[in-house]
Amino acid sequence: MRPLAIALVAVLLAAGCSAQRRDKITVACGASERWCSMMVKRFSDATGVEADFVRLSSGEALERIRSARARQEFDVWHGGPADSYVAAKGEGLLEPYKSEKSAEIRDGWVDPEHAWSGVYAGVLAFCNNTEELARRGLKPVRSWTDLLDERLRGGVAIAHPATSGTAYTALWTQALLNGGDQDAALAYMRRLHPNVLRYNASGSAAAVQAAKEEAAVGVVFSHDCVAAQEQGYPNLEVTFPQEGTGYELGGLAVLAGAHNPAGARAYVDWALSGASQRLGPLVRFYALPTNTEVPAHSKAADPAAVKLVPYDVEAAGRAKQSLVARFGAEVAEPPA
Repeated sequence: MRPLAIALVAVLLAAGCSAQRRDKITVACGASERWCSMMVKRFSDATGVEADFVRLSSGEALERIRSARARQEFDVWHGGPADSYVAAKGEGLLEPYKSEKSAEIRDGWVDPEHAWSGVYAGVLAFCNNTEELARRGLKPVRSWTDLLDERLRGGVAIAHPATSGTAYTALWTQALLNGGDQDAALAYMRRLHPNVLRYNASGSAAAVQAAKEEAAVGVVFSHDCVAAQEQGYPNLEVTFPQEGTGYELGGLAVLAGAHNPAGARAYVDWALSGASQRLGPLVRFYALPTNTEVPAHSKAADPAAVKLVPYDVEAAGRAKQSLVARFGAEVAEPPA
């Protein structure tokens, strides 16, 4: 084949690959594998836009998005606590987009500058294995102080805040319970450290560890423990800290540098819709919807029945990088 013909074929192939990539979106997804899989499939079915996902905990997602800034590998970030989205916004990693569905989202659960939106909410809880606790001479844990009991040595399942939004929510909750004192929050985590089984990369893993009796209690969002109960682990019991507990606002954003910004915006519109937010229970995902047209499922946590701390997502996001770094230096290094 002549050189000119070879060059022409190469250009046509490159153009074809580029067109194929523009017609597709890739989602960095921060919730359960089953939920992520269902969401991208239902989006594609509804819109005709091809989509796939990579499941990442929020800390992992932020690091991947940050490291790929110049050549972004994702179009959309969906799921995981909004603290990380606030941090990403501050670094210019998000592309503001005011969706036509934003008006349907509960007040205060959308970024004022529309860099991100809230798509679900989950309340931090204890996932108790009642049989394992009984073997240790304990009843279900109902306070942060209970979690420090020496009988729980190696029996607490929790993730690391460098990789997990769940764990960062727990860390920031300790700061809020101490009047915003980050030193006091880290002091609590140092006291808890001897009781920790190991620091997981993913927050939801703690529910599985409690279910399988690898741990006596896991620190998770309540909907993760409910999902484990429904998978055939009846010895699990959800309780909430009596001193007060934090909560996550699951985020959603178009990423700066998205290969398919139109497809990314279409995904945001769809994910904020009532039709999308009704899908969670199909895969045992019982977080609270943010769309005002969707009622909470009966198995979702009831915020009115739980003592919540005044969790400021913006403040948590701004403090995240420095506080997580201190946790790694003063309490435990991130999981390898």
